Amino acid sequence: MPASPARSERRQNWDKLHYLQPLLHTPFHKRIAEHMTTDDWSPWGGYVAAHVVEDEELEYTAIRNSSSLFDISPMVKYRVEGRDAEAYLNRLTLRNVTKLVPNRVQYTAWCDDDGKLLDDGTLFRFSKSVFRLCCQERHLPWLLDSAIGFNVKITEETEEVAGLALQGPTSCWTLKQAGFKGIETLKPFQIATFKGTRGGPDTVISRTGFTGDLGYELFTTPNGALPLWDKLWKAGKPRGIRVIGSAALDIARLEAGFIATNADFMASEQAIRADRVRSPYEAGIEWMLNFEKGPYNGRRALLAERDNNASKHILVGLEIDGNIPAHQALVYHGKKTDAGIITAGAWSPTAKRNLALAVLKRPFGSKIKDDFWVEVYAMRELQYEKRMVRARIAPRPFIKLARRTATPPGDV
Repeated sequence: MPASPARSERRQNWDKLHYLQPLLHTPFHKRIAEHMTTDDWSPWGGYVAAHVVEDEELEYTAIRNSSSLFDISPMVKYRVEGRDAEAYLNRLTLRNVTKLVPNRVQYTAWCDDDGKLLDDGTLFRFSKSVFRLCCQERHLPWLLDSAIGFNVKITEETEEVAGLALQGPTSCWTLKQAGFKGIETLKPFQIATFKGTRGGPDTVISRTGFTGDLGYELFTTPNGALPLWDKLWKAGKPRGIRVIGSAALDIARLEAGFIATNADFMASEQAIRADRVRSPYEAGIEWMLNFEKGPYNGRRALLAERDNNASKHILVGLEIDGNIPAHQALVYHGKKTDAGIITAGAWSPTAKRNLALAVLKRPFGSKIKDDFWVEVYAMRELQYEKRMVRARIAPRPFIKLARRTATPPGDV
């Protein structure tokens, strides 16, 4: 069905506003640039973001052994408020929003009418009628179209909210040293608001993250960004706090078995080819689906997919022989039949295994679960050697750290 004229106009205006502009600096950019020695920046949501700040291995080590600071300001943020905010979000997303109480966070996703994933993200509930939806891609035209008939206001607040992820075993200790009293009582997916001092802005802290480790995400105003950074840096310096980029974060999220939009699945609004989109069943997040809560976008198509066993793909974890990362490598069955592709791959320093996420074509990964091989290329004395190495399906998460959910976290 063609888009309505109003929606097409909104889409064109949105594209002009957000895709034809030079990359922006986040409120934390100045501090990150002070530590940057590699000049390894990358674009993220219209902003300049760090890929590797100083050393990828040291940055990963900080995530798992001390604490790390990662700028999440480019993450797209929408404020959803109004009398029908809960009903609207329950109609939009896969999970039951009525069970999300104030000051809690819910990991969720949402689909188009064909049951194909538009994005995944986190839904923050601040009160009965005020929410924040955080995600990877921009969806304002879709969100506005989906809001027709609801008494709700939707506002993008990406530029008005500075975000910072503090992750690692000493993250709670660092927050306590920085003056956030009582932070050790915060449970996973809980939110706490700390009043600003001397008239400064408030800081909202959630016990969430993308590393599979103990960690928190902090939100403040752009004016409050640098004072917050300086307070955390001073507090965490005695125990080795480090600025990190997305390269180290990607290893940690792979170990935790987390998926990423436009890496492990294509957002359906972004995909050019119809066969590139994926459903929640095909992206490994079918556990989110709630068919009892009432109608929501894509529900009818998802029910049909379940009842007819119609999924064409499956996302699996793989353990691969050797230590050569197999990112974006092809997966074969019996060394000759194309079975799928690896969407994320890396050597895991914590698990001491070569790990990957892969999208396989059914029945591979569902009925056929062995005799998988991966095509990799190893550099040997200025020449690449093609190798076929064995791969085995492995359960996710690849690592599970008790400190991620321990409350209160131990002082490290």
